[in-house]
Amino acid sequence: MKKPNITLFVFFIICSFTANAQSNKMNDFISNLMKKMTLEEKIGQLNLVTPGGAVTGSVVSKDVDDKIRKGQVGGLFGITGPDKIRKAQEIAVKNTRLHIPLLFGLDVIHGHRTIFPIPLGLSASWDTAMIRHSARIAANEATADALNWVYSPMVDIARDPRWGRIAEGSGEDPFLGSQIAKVMVEGYQGNDLSKDTTVMACVKHFALYGAAEAGRDYNTVDMSKVRMYNEYLPPYKAAVDAGAGSIMTSFNTIDGIPATANKWLLTDLLRKQWGFKGFVVTDYTALSEMINHGMGDDKKVAELALNAGVDMDMVSEEILKYASQLVKEGKVSVKTIDDACRRVLEAKYKLGLFDDPYRYCNDEKAKTELMSDANLQAAREIAARSFVLLKNDHNVLPLKKSGTIALIGPLADSKRNMLGTWSVSGDPEKSVTIMQGIKNVAGNDVNILYAKGANISDDTEFIKRVNVFGEEITVDKRSPQEMISEAVETANKADVVIAVLGEAADMTGESSSMTHIGLQQSQEDLLKALVKTGKRIVVVLMNGRPMTLTWEDEHVPAILDTWFGGTEAGNAVADVLFGSYNPSGKLTVSFPRNVGQIPIYYNHFNTGRPFHPGDSPKFKSDYLDAENTPLYPFGYGLSYTTFSYSDISLNTKILKPTGKITATVTVTNTGSVAGKETVQLYIRDMVGSIVRPVKELKGFQQIALAPGESKKVSFTISVDDLKFFNNDLKYVYEPGNFKVFIGTNSRDVKEADFKLE
Repeated sequence: MKKPNITLFVFFIICSFTANAQSNKMNDFISNLMKKMTLEEKIGQLNLVTPGGAVTGSVVSKDVDDKIRKGQVGGLFGITGPDKIRKAQEIAVKNTRLHIPLLFGLDVIHGHRTIFPIPLGLSASWDTAMIRHSARIAANEATADALNWVYSPMVDIARDPRWGRIAEGSGEDPFLGSQIAKVMVEGYQGNDLSKDTTVMACVKHFALYGAAEAGRDYNTVDMSKVRMYNEYLPPYKAAVDAGAGSIMTSFNTIDGIPATANKWLLTDLLRKQWGFKGFVVTDYTALSEMINHGMGDDKKVAELALNAGVDMDMVSEEILKYASQLVKEGKVSVKTIDDACRRVLEAKYKLGLFDDPYRYCNDEKAKTELMSDANLQAAREIAARSFVLLKNDHNVLPLKKSGTIALIGPLADSKRNMLGTWSVSGDPEKSVTIMQGIKNVAGNDVNILYAKGANISDDTEFIKRVNVFGEEITVDKRSPQEMISEAVETANKADVVIAVLGEAADMTGESSSMTHIGLQQSQEDLLKALVKTGKRIVVVLMNGRPMTLTWEDEHVPAILDTWFGGTEAGNAVADVLFGSYNPSGKLTVSFPRNVGQIPIYYNHFNTGRPFHPGDSPKFKSDYLDAENTPLYPFGYGLSYTTFSYSDISLNTKILKPTGKITATVTVTNTGSVAGKETVQLYIRDMVGSIVRPVKELKGFQQIALAPGESKKVSFTISVDDLKFFNNDLKYVYEPGNFKVFIGTNSRDVKEADFKLE
C-alpha cells in the first residue's frame, strides 16, 4: 500500500488556510467599508463611463470628472498612460467622501502597444503556451500604461465568417476554444492579481454572440440549450474555471431575452451552476439598447438588468439614474445593490487598489516595457507561427534570396492595415510593412520591384463605411486600368510575383459584417491580370475572416494566409516566404467555397440522408451547384515539408468506465526540411441518446521533426473525453461504439474503433 504524502497534505492545508484568511480579510474590509456607504454611493460603484478614446457606440459619457467627485463612477475606460490615469484616480481618492479608487479598463484584444496577430490568427498557431505568453506580454504593457482591467479574451464560438467579429475569437471549435480561453485568462491574471504586472480579465461576450443570425452584428441568437451546453458555452466555462475576474454581457437575445436582462444566464447558469464569483459588466450601452429590443423604457431596463445579475453598467448610466428610485419602489432590493457593489469592490481589493490606488502609475516602467525589443521579437516569432500555408504547388515557396521579385498589391506597403481590427493602442506608424520586411530579410541579392496594382476596393460607398476610423482604403488618383497595366508590366520583369491582397483592417471586427467575403472586385481583376502573365504567383493574404477563394485556389500555385499579423507582421511574413521559418499554422475555422455554404463547420451532425461522393445527387443532403465540403477544412495547414501518419494503434479496444485507452500513431517527416506538425485527435460517438457530431476535437499535440525523423504520438482517452450534455442537460457518458481519428486536419485522418462498456 502506497504511503500518503504527508508533506503534500500539509502544503494543501497551509494553502487552504492562507486563502481562507485572505478571503476573510477582504470580506471584513469590504463589509466595514459598505457600512459607511450610502445607497447612492453604492450605486455609483456600478457606473462605468468613458471620456472618449476607444469608443464603440454613439454615446460618450458627459461630465465625467464631476461625476467622479460625486462618487457616481466605479470605473473608467478609454484612457491610457500613467499621467492621465493618475489624475483621474486622484479625483476619486482625494475628492470623494470615502476615497474609493477607480478601475481603469481598455480593450486589449491582441496586444496593447505591441500588437500580436488578431485572435483568429493567434488560434491558428494551436500553441497554447505561446498564446499565454502573448497575453502575459499584453498584461505587462497594459499595466505599464496604468491599466488594471482588460476586455479580453473574446471566447465566442463563431461559424459564420460573414460576422466581422469572428476575427476576435478562436474559431469554430469548443475544445480548442476552451483551451485558449483558459490560457488567455492565465496570461492576463497570473497567480496574483495584486501584482502591478497583472490585469483582471473580462471574458466576452456572454453569451452566444458568435451565433448571430445571418452573421449580422448585434443580431438575434436562437438555439437549443443542448447546443448551447455542448458547443457554445464551454469556452466561457473554461474561462470562469480559470478564475476570470469579470464577465461582459453580449448584445444578442437568448431565448427571446437580451443577455443583459437574462436572469437564467447571469444568475442561474453563471453564478449558481458555474460558481462564478466575479462581477458582470454590460457591453457598451447594451443596457439602454434593451429599449430597442422592446423590453421597456429606460427605467424598466435598469430594473431588469439589476435583477438579472448585472453589476456594472457600461456607458448607459441607467442604473445610476434609476436604481435608487427602483429600491424605494420595491422593484429592486437593497440586497441586489449591495451584492453588485460588493463584487465591484472585491475586484478593486484583489487588484490591490485599496492598498495603493496608484500602483499601476509607474512612469519608469512605461519607458522600458512598452514596445521593448524583447516584446517586438516575441511579436515577430508569434506572428510567423500564426500563418497558414493554404497552397504550395510545385514548391513555389520558400523563395530564394536572389533574382527579381515583383511585389504587387494594395496591402504590400500599407502601415495602416498591418495591425488589424481592435488594435486600439497600437501605433500603425511603428508597424513593419511586408515591403519593409522583405527588404529586411531578403538581402542584397534580391531585386524588389513594387506596384500597387489596385485599390483595396473601388466602391466609393463601401470605402466610406470602412474608413470611419481613418483612411484604411486609400484611393489612387490613377484609373484601375492604369494601375493594373503598371502591375502587369512590373510582373513581366520579375522571376516571381508576390501579390499581397485581402481586407483592410476594419473590414472585420465589430460592426463589420459582410455578405461578400471574397476579394473585392478591384483586387480580383488585378489577380486575374497577373495570372495571365504566366509568372509564378504567391498570394499573401491579409484577412480577419475565412474568405471565399475558390478561383484563387484553382489558378494560383501558392497562397499564404497571414491574417493581420500585428506590429512585426512584415518581418514575420518575410521570414516565412524565404524559409527562415517553416509555416506550421492550422486553420481553426473552415473556409467555405462560397457564401451559400454558410454556416459550414467540421463538427456537424449527420443527416438521415447523408451525401457521399459518387451518390446520385437527388434525395440526399447536398447542393446541386456546389460540393458539401469546405475549400479548406478545420485543422488544415501545409508545411514546406510533408508528414506521413501510420495507422492508429490502440492498446485495447474495450474501454471500461474507470479505465483508459492509449491511441498511438507514428508521424514521419517525409520531406527535406525540418518542420512542426500539429497532430489532432478526434472522436465520434456512433450511437447516442441524442444525435452526436461526425467528429469532435478531443486533443492535439505539436511535434518538431527533422527530415526523415519519426516520432510516436500517443493520446490517452478516458470517459471524460466521451461526456456530453444529454437532453436533460446532464453531463454524461453512454456505453457503445466509438471511432477515434488521428490526423493532420479534420478531413485527412486515420481511424480506429473501440467500445465503451
